[in-house]
Amino acid sequence: MEIDPALYRLSCELRGHEDDVRGIRVCDNAGIATSSRDKTIRFWSLDPSNNRIYTTSKILLGHTSFVGPLNWISPNEEFPEGGIVSGGMDTLVLVWDLRTGEKVQTLKGHQLQVTGVVMDGLDIVSSSVDCTLRRWRKGQSIEVWEAHKAAIQAVIKLPSGELISGSSDTTLKLWRGRTCIHTFVGHSDTVRGLAEMPGSGILSASHDGSIRLWAINGQVLMEMVGHTSIVYSVDSHASGLIVSGSEDCSAKIWKDGVCVQSIEHPGCVWDAKFLENGDIVTACSDGVVRVWTVHPDRTADLLELESYASQLSQYKCSRKRVGGLKLEDLPGLEALQIPGTSDGQTKVVREGDNGVAYSWNLREQKWDKIGEVVDGPDDNMKRPVLDGVQYDHVFDVDIGDGEPIRKLPYNRSDNPYTTADKWLLKENLPLSYRQQIVEFILENSGQKNFSFDSSFRDPYTGSSAYIPGQPSNMSAVSAKATYKHIPKKGMLVFDVAQFDGIVKKISEFNNALLSDPENKNLSLAEPEFSRLGAIVKILKDTSHYHCSRFSDDDVALLLKLLKSWPPAMIFPVIDILRMIVLHPDGATILLKHINDENDILMEMIKKVTTSTPLPANLLTGIRAVTNLFKNSCYNQWLQKHRGEILDVFSTCYSSSNKNVQVSYSSLILNYAVLLIENKDQEGQSQVLSAALEIAEEENLEVDSKFRALVAIGTLMLEGLVRRIALDFDVENIAKAATASKDTKIAEVGADIELITKQT
Repeated sequence: MEIDPALYRLSCELRGHEDDVRGIRVCDNAGIATSSRDKTIRFWSLDPSNNRIYTTSKILLGHTSFVGPLNWISPNEEFPEGGIVSGGMDTLVLVWDLRTGEKVQTLKGHQLQVTGVVMDGLDIVSSSVDCTLRRWRKGQSIEVWEAHKAAIQAVIKLPSGELISGSSDTTLKLWRGRTCIHTFVGHSDTVRGLAEMPGSGILSASHDGSIRLWAINGQVLMEMVGHTSIVYSVDSHASGLIVSGSEDCSAKIWKDGVCVQSIEHPGCVWDAKFLENGDIVTACSDGVVRVWTVHPDRTADLLELESYASQLSQYKCSRKRVGGLKLEDLPGLEALQIPGTSDGQTKVVREGDNGVAYSWNLREQKWDKIGEVVDGPDDNMKRPVLDGVQYDHVFDVDIGDGEPIRKLPYNRSDNPYTTADKWLLKENLPLSYRQQIVEFILENSGQKNFSFDSSFRDPYTGSSAYIPGQPSNMSAVSAKATYKHIPKKGMLVFDVAQFDGIVKKISEFNNALLSDPENKNLSLAEPEFSRLGAIVKILKDTSHYHCSRFSDDDVALLLKLLKSWPPAMIFPVIDILRMIVLHPDGATILLKHINDENDILMEMIKKVTTSTPLPANLLTGIRAVTNLFKNSCYNQWLQKHRGEILDVFSTCYSSSNKNVQVSYSSLILNYAVLLIENKDQEGQSQVLSAALEIAEEENLEVDSKFRALVAIGTLMLEGLVRRIALDFDVENIAKAATASKDTKIAEVGADIELITKQT
């Protein structure tokens, strides 16, 4: 089918959703299904009297949070008119009978947001932010596996039967059953959208702003660059056209790798799909589904086209800033009716869709237009400058751990999430700091208390950065949605390492051993030191991180140093081990070296808590153990040694070293999450006791106390120890926290108080 892609125009608008439209599924010739942050799914059918108008024929209600991925069940004996499978932020996969509009199956098992659903015969396969893929059959989970080490954002099925998954670890993976056949490496950020391009390969859309076409063997056949922000979705058509949707408020149409048309939208384009006839359906953050066509007989009439042009104009106008203010907040031309009192006085006023500066001409007694402005009069004299560029704010950021102060520039008209992402990449800092940086920006730029109506949305999840406070008339039973910091689900890790400094310190210690006649035999030979450098290179090379490999000899070398080197010299070696356990391949190989007779990890733990220099050894040791929680293969080991680990580290909370305090509270919080998942009441009681000891300390590092309180609240909300916590007088601890001058301590204290009131 030949289509002239430069002629796509609006066909119709489908209105009904009350919030962002997140997902689209074309249901053969039956209609279109759409999902939304308003917690609903709508099924749209073509109006038989008009070949371009769609109307809502079904509204599916059942999800308790925003709905994302959708899939279509073709009509069969069980679903005579077809069915819908949906996934949501509420962690559920729901199956709907389209004939009745009723939910017929609720599939529970994922721990976090469901990001993809596909049909594999009569089975359903779903992906989740919890890093797993699950296979469901007849309403039951029959298979689950950890498919990536970071959130999975999408999954599709190929005609050959294999699955493709895309992840926040920047890779795609090809699956045959539970076996990964190939890992596709090339994107520099999250892989968010996937699609098959028949006869060519696999399409991927990424947060790095690009779309890639891959051959099935992993070769990049084509890269499409043109979006100026995150690309959320991609789809292909039999004509060879490709469409993509982006945070930059556009849907772009591509032919042979070239963008041939860009369709502007009054908001983020979350999804874009082709209909069989070549028309395109887009899902927008303004809550409207739009159909675009190249067929003249299906193009909207002139009034509809003019109305859409007006929507775009209003949207662009609402985003304009003049002198740091929204254009709509500026006075109109009537502001010029009152003359100025001094020659050269300047006013900025709204004139149509522009902000225009005027200067008072005292001699002629009139206002002279001096031009359109973007930053307002005299702003140049007041705004801070960084690297020759002016900003509304330039913040000093101290990330701790002895790191230097960093400069963070920010303009109030910018999305703080985008600012945070770009800054973290520039500073070579982990994206795990992202939410902290966003909160820092909002608090220090005076924007902290905005509501769901804010234009600042997290482009990763669509959620607002802050949750409004609980209305006074809300019942305690329904107040769970107002918890700000609990329950904690994922694991905390320490993923920043100063590798050059670590290698330098090991070299220094090695030279000291060489010059010591008694310990010379413990020193590293040149080949061993080179191997150590190769290990560090793998850990530093983020572009190939997830496809790189370690050998048994690599890990054996580290373990040899841990056992043989003097205790005062092992902390930089532990630091490398800390990063090894975050590496997918490194974690697996390390586990092979641990057994009951030769438990190197337990030996290390005992050594670092009984030897000198205590602060350095203790810090690196506890961080290494904390990082073990990242990989589920260590769950059994962590649970088995829980008592010993907590006992030997139990004095860390009283350490004068703030980094040790934070590391210990991170370990406690990770144990809380693990033991809740495993329903270990005895273990939960021990962790609760440890967390309460931290929370009761008065002069403790804020982050350490905060994490301990989050552990307490999480254990009370989802664990088996609420009654025990009340017996330990947790109410007074919560009250003291709520009265704290530190915002996040006060917020999590309020969370715990709310739980106690529900008991």
